[in-house]
Amino acid sequence: MPRYHFNVYDGVVMLDKKGVELPEIMFARREAIRYAGVLLEEGARLESLGSEWRMKVTDEVGLILFRLDFFVTPSAAMKLDPTNR
Repeated sequence: MPRYHFNVYDGVVMLDKKGVELPEIMFARREAIRYAGVLLEEGARLESLGSEWRMKVTDEVGLILFRLDFFVTPSAAMKLDPTNR
């Protein structure tokens, strides 16, 4: 069974050295989305995630299979309000 690694980059690199065995890439995509949801929830609570972060999913030899990208982009209205930081 293939092993997939879920590596997170948000200014700090969190490499998934162990990985997870899953039957096929469809399950790796589902796991990446589930894991990203956990990280987003924890990050929102801790306010530790930056304005941009990504998850790269690789196979056992390090080949990047796909990537999830997350950005926080303030709207133009937020940029006009000097009290927003």
